[in-house]
Amino acid sequence: MKTYLAIFVSVFLAELGDKTQVATLLFAAEPGVRKTGIFLASAGALCLSSALAVMIGGSLGAWIPARALRTIAGVGFVAIGAWILLSRG
Repeated sequence: MKTYLAIFVSVFLAELGDKTQVATLLFAAEPGVRKTGIFLASAGALCLSSALAVMIGGSLGAWIPARALRTIAGVGFVAIGAWILLSRG
């Protein structure tokens, strides 16, 4: 249960305030649009992207050790962050 709580908290915090949430907020601000539909569409998209991540991660985990995958992901995040910081000249 502790693992699942850590997953929930980390995904919740990572998604909070990102561009996906801002886009959802902007769609919800449109007058005449059903908020239930916006919620279902955005929740469905998040569920689908999470399902793809689990399937791909499960496949990669069968071939590549988890520690190596975490290292690759960490290096990738740092590289993207550095690229974003350096490209804002």
